[in-house]
Amino acid sequence: MALSNKLLKFGTSFSIATNLRIRVKMKVFLLKSNKKMTTSHQSTAQKVSLAGLLISLGIIFGDIGTSPLYVFKAIMNKGVIDKDLVLGGLSCVFWTVTLQTTVKYVLITLQADNKGEGGILSLFSLVRKRAPWLIFPAMIGAATLLADGMITPAITISSAIEGLDIKYPGLPTIPIVVTIITLLFAIQRFGTSVVGKIFGPLMFIWFSTIGVLGLSNIHLEYEVLKALNPYYAIKLLIAYPNALFIIGAVFLCTTGAEALYSDMGHCGKDNIRISWIFVKLTLVLNYFGQGAWLLTQEGKVLGENNPFYAIMPHWFLGYGIAIATMAAVIASQAMISGSYTLISEAVRLNIWPKVAIRYPSDHKGQLYVPSINLILWAGCMLIIKIFGESSNMEAAYGLAINLTFLTTTVLMAFFLASKKINKYLIALFTGFYLILELIFLVGNGVKIAHGGWLTLLLASLLFLIMYAWWSARRIKNRFVNFINIDKYYPIISELSEDKSVPPYASHLVYLTSANFKSEIESKIIYSILNKKPKRADVYWLVHVDVMDHPHTREYTIDQLIPGKLIRIDFKLGFREEQRISLLFRKVVEDMVQKGEIDITSQYDTLKKHKIPGDFKFVVLEKVLSKGNQLSWSERIIMEIYGYLKKLSLSEEKGFGLDASFVTIERVPLSLPQTTTIDLKRKNN
Repeated sequence: MALSNKLLKFGTSFSIATNLRIRVKMKVFLLKSNKKMTTSHQSTAQKVSLAGLLISLGIIFGDIGTSPLYVFKAIMNKGVIDKDLVLGGLSCVFWTVTLQTTVKYVLITLQADNKGEGGILSLFSLVRKRAPWLIFPAMIGAATLLADGMITPAITISSAIEGLDIKYPGLPTIPIVVTIITLLFAIQRFGTSVVGKIFGPLMFIWFSTIGVLGLSNIHLEYEVLKALNPYYAIKLLIAYPNALFIIGAVFLCTTGAEALYSDMGHCGKDNIRISWIFVKLTLVLNYFGQGAWLLTQEGKVLGENNPFYAIMPHWFLGYGIAIATMAAVIASQAMISGSYTLISEAVRLNIWPKVAIRYPSDHKGQLYVPSINLILWAGCMLIIKIFGESSNMEAAYGLAINLTFLTTTVLMAFFLASKKINKYLIALFTGFYLILELIFLVGNGVKIAHGGWLTLLLASLLFLIMYAWWSARRIKNRFVNFINIDKYYPIISELSEDKSVPPYASHLVYLTSANFKSEIESKIIYSILNKKPKRADVYWLVHVDVMDHPHTREYTIDQLIPGKLIRIDFKLGFREEQRISLLFRKVVEDMVQKGEIDITSQYDTLKKHKIPGDFKFVVLEKVLSKGNQLSWSERIIMEIYGYLKKLSLSEEKGFGLDASFVTIERVPLSLPQTTTIDLKRKNN
């Protein structure tokens, strides 16, 4: 009973005002921290099942599944319909989907699962220890994937809505597109778990529809089946005068392949592989149906017509546009959610500024990042403002995601090497896909002058943010001086008992970046002993280590000075929220229950009534002094870092600390050296 009262009082001492909120969070944490339940849940979610297959249709295949809306329109480029162009373009599409999506991603890349999770940063976490420079392809891949997330909603929803122009000629579609996209981003703060449950069945309707439409048109010209022969693709690329432009247009059929890997954690690779059979079949049928219709129109000018809508019966057009719009919104939602997940990983891997991450529902994987939501929406609006129609956006689409494909190939080569795969097979895989994707890059490079410059610019800005944040952290770490802590044990023990020093707090907590328990930053010792001597009953050192596994949640305790100086090391996966205040409280509660620590206040009155002492966190914020010794390039990086720092979360909010019991101490990154100062003293 006494122990329960002590724990209750301890909770009150943390923050009376936030007690109820913390209790609710603690219940959630205790449920999540049951490792056995979590493992069981994940294994159940990733088993092959009807539910898993439907989830994969709704989440995984939205982007690649809506590509028939604009691929053939981009290949034909409003020009004269030519038989060789139709058969060659269709053959290129079929073999690109087969080699790039089926072989590279579905069969090979899905093997690189990080405890069930996928994506460019998950893959980087698996291989980052093999070569330090791999951080660069990881950042490039992440930046280009985010840039692709800006154009996907714009081009997909525009392509769907522009079908209304067929039924209602002259109807302004841009305001409708802007309204739909704005509403889509506006509802993100409320979570999409309820709507998400129907994504799977709705996408099943979409894929079934495009498959049936394609199949019903193949009979118009069976010659279209010749496109299964890669000869026609090779012939087109060799003989056609605008072959590079065609390559860039063909690439649009596989832009959603990265999403297959990025969202693997939602339903598991087996569900993705099985559902891909159905998805690929419907895509191929639709592409071949469009190809058959185009062959019947040989010699005519395609103009503003879209082969996707042209193969629909007139009576079905309204339903088709509605279904296409629904699929486009779902594809956009999947890309938006994927961007949130990507940024949350980047924050914990220290390649993106600390930003607010919210959890609008209890649904697994549901999160909302307000800053990224605004950036993506602004990017979509910019793209719509500059390009207007989807046919103009096609020139900007594909270039960014092409770079993501290349970086994935590089990282996969290192992953395969880590799995002891035959080096000749690794060389074959890497060489083949680097050549293939470089060819696509050259084809997409033609688009730079026609709009590709915009996505390249957006991707470059995103990469600059990542690089500046990552580099600034390395520069700051260079000035961190670690010292052996054991020689300070006696003075810390004495300070804790020194009644001549006013008590600073009952429990004083510092966040440390020292990886070894034998070390500590000199700045922390300076804060405790020099800046203002801080007497406390117990000193705590808290260290957070971001693990390669996505969902690790472990900790260790070292009593450096029993009952006086305690170090806690949290080992958190890169997809785990760093709620240090809550996690720290959980650890202290466990220690109290096991009798490892007494948190009773040492003030006579409070000690008499067994009231727990107060806790105070001290966060050391390193600032750049004017007399620093940095190169000009490092100064530029630190300047950029300074601006990003102002826009990002504060240190205490970034670690999930309650500001009511946090003290921020600003310390210089480096102290100016006086050895170079020429100063003479004169006698009076």
